[in-house]
Amino acid sequence: MLLSIGHVTVRSANFERTEHFYCDLLGLRAGPRPPISVPGRWFYLGNEAVVHVLPPSDNASLPSVNTIDHFAFNATNMPLYEQKLKAANYPYEARRLADTNNTQLFLVDPDGAKVELCFACDDDSK
Repeated sequence: MLLSIGHVTVRSANFERTEHFYCDLLGLRAGPRPPISVPGRWFYLGNEAVVHVLPPSDNASLPSVNTIDHFAFNATNMPLYEQKLKAANYPYEARRLADTNNTQLFLVDPDGAKVELCFACDDDSK
């Protein structure tokens, strides 16, 4: 039985730029990572490492296209995120989820991965 998403791994040619996106704009924090031979970063939500970042693949047997359509974070306080994104001049698209009061913000990380922030209809801070 699956309970929740464990983590998403994205590839990045610029760890600092990617860290700025996930930590400064979205509110994750950089945290510890096991001593893996491949360089990378882990970004945490609470005590969970939810986004793992690796360098671009140099393995010719791996596909070179991005195979992630998008991944989503459940979030609160949509006005705060919109304010941060606007202040950073970071493009995003807001959508209302059909047949619900839920709102989604879609944006693209610096390396092309689409990210959804989903705000539940009972979030009073929308």
